[in-house]
Amino acid sequence: MHPILRMTLSAGLVLLAGCAHRPVPVPEEVAVPQGDYLIGAGDVININVWRNPEVSASVPVRPDGKITTPLVEDLQAAGKTSTQLARDVEKALEKYIQQPMATVTVTSFVGPYNQQIRVIGQAAKPQALAYRQGMSLMDVLIAVGGITDFAAGNKANIIRTVNGARQSIPVRLQDLLRDGDISANVAVLPGDVLVIPESWF
Repeated sequence: MHPILRMTLSAGLVLLAGCAHRPVPVPEEVAVPQGDYLIGAGDVININVWRNPEVSASVPVRPDGKITTPLVEDLQAAGKTSTQLARDVEKALEKYIQQPMATVTVTSFVGPYNQQIRVIGQAAKPQALAYRQGMSLMDVLIAVGGITDFAAGNKANIIRTVNGARQSIPVRLQDLLRDGDISANVAVLPGDVLVIPESWF
């Protein structure tokens, strides 16, 4: 291979590698929430009580945010961390078991409603998604299977609430998906609603 061609190719690969790991920018006025995962309705949790397998169970969090396990009925789970819920389970079991030790593991994630990303309109599979730290528009589109043939992708908007005020942020889904324009890949935040309108022509 010619030395100049080799240098050009190497420089191009280094540039591509650098772009692949560049984080998606988040608007400065919006703080990305930090902290432990909060359990939400629809999550599935595994409760393990040490030396007491008969009261250990895997249970869904009901739509009202509560769980029911052996010996424990109607215990609030939504809005709590797994550690907080484990302490609540231990307290509830103290009536029946001496010094219970419980661990709680979330095995299926949905999260609280105010932490979900909702996708409506002309997505292949409109749905609510659990927010994951560092999530981008591309991640959301992969999860919903892209957009339909009837979507007006470049007329889509993210509806976001910041400090009580609702904002509409235009996004370019068609440029991102069909043209590979990575500059159209923006960060999404908990509570965002992606609205994908239908094309009229």
